[in-house]
Amino acid sequence: MNSLYLTKRGILPVQKLKILVANGVIHSDPDYPIEENQYQPNSLDLRLGKTAYRVRCGFLPENETVESKIHKLMQHSFPITDGAVLEPNCTYIIPLLEQLHLPKSGESIQKNLFQGNDAEGLFRVYSDTHISAKTNPKSTTGRLDIFTRLVTDFSHRFEEIAPGYQGPLYLEVVPKSFPIRIRTGQRLNQLRIRHGNSLVADEELLGIHSLDPILLNEHGEPLVESQLKVDGGLFMSMNLHGEEGAIVGYKARKNRDLIDLDRIDHYKISEFWDPIYARQDDYLILEPEAFYIFASKERCRIPLHLAAEMVPYDTGSGELRTHYAGFFDSGFGGTRQDGGARAVLEVRSHDVPFLIEDGQTLFRMIFELNTEIPEIAYGREIKSNYQGQSLKLSKHFKSA
Repeated sequence: MNSLYLTKRGILPVQKLKILVANGVIHSDPDYPIEENQYQPNSLDLRLGKTAYRVRCGFLPENETVESKIHKLMQHSFPITDGAVLEPNCTYIIPLLEQLHLPKSGESIQKNLFQGNDAEGLFRVYSDTHISAKTNPKSTTGRLDIFTRLVTDFSHRFEEIAPGYQGPLYLEVVPKSFPIRIRTGQRLNQLRIRHGNSLVADEELLGIHSLDPILLNEHGEPLVESQLKVDGGLFMSMNLHGEEGAIVGYKARKNRDLIDLDRIDHYKISEFWDPIYARQDDYLILEPEAFYIFASKERCRIPLHLAAEMVPYDTGSGELRTHYAGFFDSGFGGTRQDGGARAVLEVRSHDVPFLIEDGQTLFRMIFELNTEIPEIAYGREIKSNYQGQSLKLSKHFKSA
């Protein structure tokens, strides 16, 4: 009998995720076993399944299964094993190849027994609190303006998977700016497994930053405490400043050219994006419903014992959505000597034109402990497309 002992609260690193996969807690379609390159330092890439369902609208199936809801709202379905096109502003539900069989929660000490994939057929998890999961779009997904969110059976929340969940995973997919060509096995979102609540408090976060800097200026120098905005995480701002003629952002063009997600370093930027150049007055008025890509003013790096997530800064206006993708893995931004990397922001203004200025606070980064140091780090042992980034579009576009 195999066992997993969890004594420390936090995000499970890659080596623990591999144990969960090997023993059926994270289970995949038998025709598509989980691949080594799906593993990230603190997460697992999830893959699109074999069929897409065009539905009338998004939904949360609080009192029923996702499958039953699909049958009520479906307009048509189609296979995606050999590729298929998703049209802009249409809503699709796609079952994923992976399923979850999380241990039940209840007693303070869990001794959960369930069927696994190992030869003995049994696997036991010992933990002192609940085990839950959360998903987020991958960086590339957000940069292509593809809106996604995970849906599970009998759930009243997107993206969050409750302790003890046993069942399939579904992804709602809505391309916004461009039609996209997808196929089975492609990865639009990623999964984290959490043991209890390990959110790093502000005082502890300041202590970590003083020893192992998290936010740095444009020259790669650590910000001093008086320069940090701390309140339930570290607040960050956007960059609109640059030399004359420098590109500080991109705006999606209003065309309907197709993007095939299999084509890497393939498309010309000018066919899909209009550049935004630095201005002397360092401000910009966003057009309603237009989609923009910007970079953060600060550079950031994620120490190996932490995992991070970008969350929106609530201005109270409801006029601005600042990003889609939010997970930042351990090792993002490299070492202190590497000087960190900028966070890329996906921005859309709703309803009315909206003024943004250089240095304006737009989002914050929250941090959680890992249960142990991941055996791989972002940008080192694995191929990472956005390590050391500045302003960068998705990997499908040719370098400028």
